[in-house]
Amino acid sequence: MSYEFPPGGRDGSPGSPGSPGGFPPPPPGPPPSRTPSAPGARGYGGTRRIDAGGFYPCLYRYTYVWLRNGRSFWFYPVHVGRHSVSGYRWTGYRWEYYGTDLDRIAYFTC
Repeated sequence: MSYEFPPGGRDGSPGSPGSPGGFPPPPPGPPPSRTPSAPGARGYGGTRRIDAGGFYPCLYRYTYVWLRNGRSFWFYPVHVGRHSVSGYRWTGYRWEYYGTDLDRIAYFTC
């Protein structure tokens, strides 16, 4: 199950200085209007390894995530831990702070 982390993330470390509630600032605008091709689709080549090191190139970049439960969404990661990632998830009309364990993610691309 996905969950929201408290301010500063799972380990309670502080967020960016001066950010409200300890959270880093959200992205400057909505994500791209075009959704990436689903994994396995012809021409798809953006899947990265699902581990902390694989997520680092996507920090502070619009990232599309496919969860193992079949849900998918735009995500803007701002923190990567050993076993989790947190950032902002696009709800369709605004960004909400969100975090999940890396083992819940099936694929992602940024």
